[in-house]
Amino acid sequence: MKTFIAVCGLALSFSALASPHWEYSGEAGPEHWAELAPEFAACHAQNQSPVNLTGTVKSDLKPFHITYAAGAENMVNNGHTLQVNYAPGSKIDVDGMPFELKQFHFHTPGENQIEGKSFPMEIHFVHANSKGELTVLAVMVKEGKANPTLAKLWKEMPKTGETVTYDQKINAKDLLPANLHYYRFSGSLTTPPCTEGVRWLVLKNQITASHEQIQAFTTLMGHPNNRPVQPINAREVLKD
Repeated sequence: MKTFIAVCGLALSFSALASPHWEYSGEAGPEHWAELAPEFAACHAQNQSPVNLTGTVKSDLKPFHITYAAGAENMVNNGHTLQVNYAPGSKIDVDGMPFELKQFHFHTPGENQIEGKSFPMEIHFVHANSKGELTVLAVMVKEGKANPTLAKLWKEMPKTGETVTYDQKINAKDLLPANLHYYRFSGSLTTPPCTEGVRWLVLKNQITASHEQIQAFTTLMGHPNNRPVQPINAREVLKD
């Protein structure tokens, strides 16, 4: 059986076996995730994502270092998002450790909020280190000028269950703003099984996409694919 990385929202799956069915609304929606299967119990835990980034604490956060090469191999429509799987060799260095970029994917509307403000789209760049620990870099997308990298990605948008392969590699770095100042908090996957212990880096600055580009994704999904914000509880949200 083929092994692959299938991240939806953020949920890493390392086998082709189907996980319990979940959705973004109704009886299988976010408020019921923890009840759908024993392995989803963490969805009712205390350090969940996404969050509203408010009450932030100024901290001496060290700049993180990104080394991305062109490596977008294919894009999969898994019914929950469009996931762009990435070739090995691109990484982010956090806490003195390299985390390899595994994939990035999209949410409309955005999941995390900044001082109560939500954005029409959010991109999650999912990284893993040699221990299997995760770091997620989140980038907010605001409506504005058309995004040339999204234009390449959206040129052929796969339907549910389909995959589009890229002949010409796309560089994920082109979806990042020039300024990499950020917020940091400890959180979880934003989809079942909602596993905690995820390092979250949320960029303060945004990139733009046109109304048409954002709407194209929303229309393809057919429903919002964002988990509601979760209580921050005792966690601190740090900012550089």
